[in-house]
Amino acid sequence: MTDFKRIAPEHAQALREQGAVVVDIRDPQSFANGRIRGSLHLDNHSLADFIANADLDQHLIVTCYHGNSSQSAAAYLVGQGFDKVYSLDGGFELWRSQYPQETEADID
Repeated sequence: MTDFKRIAPEHAQALREQGAVVVDIRDPQSFANGRIRGSLHLDNHSLADFIANADLDQHLIVTCYHGNSSQSAAAYLVGQGFDKVYSLDGGFELWRSQYPQETEADID
């Protein structure tokens, strides 16, 4: 795969069940308030460590609010050597409406 693919939540869920890593690029507060269960927060501070320690051949799903910003981030990750990168269409908002049981939040 030389470029990322846009995928629907159903495809993303199937990939998650097979061990895909989900990275969320929203701001820290939004991530803390609700995210796809098991996802990692990825921002400018954590990006270099993530890239250095990641398995470049593992399926990687990038999510944001509505599926727009994740496309740029997915393209960037492909450029960094990741082979199987996907952008979640509809982002976390669509995911939450379809898979509320597969979301989590920090508890205050």
